[in-house]
Amino acid sequence: MNYDNLYNEKIKSAKDAVSVVEPGDAIVFPIMPGEPPALLDAIREMDTLEGNSLYRMLPSFPTVDVEKSKLRQISIFLSGMDRKGMNAGNIDLLPNHFSDIPSILKKREGDKLIIMATVSPMDEDGNFSLGTSPSYVASLVEGAKRIVLEVNENMPRTFGEKNTIHISQVDALIENNVELPELVSPTPNEKDLAVGREIAKKVKDGDTLQIGFGAMPNAVMEYLTEKKHLGLHTEMLPEKLVDLTEKGVIDNSKKEIHNGKSVATFAIGSKRLYEFMNNNPDILMLPCDYTNSFDTISQMKHLFAINSAIEVDFLGQCNSERVKGLYYSSTGGQSDFMKGVRLTESGTGIICLYSTAKNDEISTIVPTLFEGAPVATSKNDIDTVVTEYGSAELKGSTIFERTERLINIAHPKFRDELKAKAKEMNYM
Repeated sequence: MNYDNLYNEKIKSAKDAVSVVEPGDAIVFPIMPGEPPALLDAIREMDTLEGNSLYRMLPSFPTVDVEKSKLRQISIFLSGMDRKGMNAGNIDLLPNHFSDIPSILKKREGDKLIIMATVSPMDEDGNFSLGTSPSYVASLVEGAKRIVLEVNENMPRTFGEKNTIHISQVDALIENNVELPELVSPTPNEKDLAVGREIAKKVKDGDTLQIGFGAMPNAVMEYLTEKKHLGLHTEMLPEKLVDLTEKGVIDNSKKEIHNGKSVATFAIGSKRLYEFMNNNPDILMLPCDYTNSFDTISQMKHLFAINSAIEVDFLGQCNSERVKGLYYSSTGGQSDFMKGVRLTESGTGIICLYSTAKNDEISTIVPTLFEGAPVATSKNDIDTVVTEYGSAELKGSTIFERTERLINIAHPKFRDELKAKAKEMNYM
């Protein structure tokens, strides 16, 4: 069947495309490269907004300057684009486990969900690919009130269950062939590399990796070139996947599920990564309520999960979201994988962080988290903590043991102070 006529019938201007939004509707954008910039600009110009909501995760573009009564902007995971607005009280934040986002949005908004997404061009079967960003959007397509697409030839066509939207499901579409937002991997500093080396020593041939968001978790990939038969089952598809796949390090040959395939739920990277993903059958981009679910994670025997934190206290509790009084990040999938890895046969869960912050003025190994700090990984789910000074295995250890091991990987300038506080707290 030729779907070109149906496609042409649904092409509109950006202004007309967003006019499907009615008062009270909730607009949902995908993660970063999946955000539709032309549709967002059209939303900025709307004069019919009233009691609407806009959900975004790791946004690439600035927030909308409009009264909260007209458009309530809700962040699912903060980026530099909405962090300042959240701390100023203009942007709300939705606490979540990444795996729960689809069910949370369905419960909150019911039949008022409007999906707006950047997608790849339509194929001969009438399907658009969600490309880099199926994440939570893929599980919201069925049952959405309206679907509005921004078709972009630069969005890679990717594969995976629920990763497509059919032209028959689309209410309106526009074409906008702009370059996708890129997030080039930063050059690792000495601390990143020290942490990466320490973690890489623990990775065994045949392990399946989950790499969290941030420079430190990704630094470990610098030291995996001598490993064999590694797999990838993660949230964000890391830039280094390209190098490690081309070198034969990641071949996914030992995975219990999706054997031979690298699995992720979203990707943010360079144009090189997007081109590597395009029409690549060895990469599966799947919904987050599948990739991060305990049922899925527990099927992998040798999962090696790496995530980062802002501070860790003597109990092993991890704050990965707030810096003193200011919100910086969000939970994301950290707790999904840190709890889920415990359900695997012989998995390992790593939390990594620098031993200090603010130019070595503050220890990130602390007696207690500061008042108001959110806990992303609980003391009962913690496994191993890594800083540039080594590793502290906390799983199955007592409070006394945890305290001693954590102090041993704190910055040397703070160890005496931490020991004194531990004795004061009767933790040593």
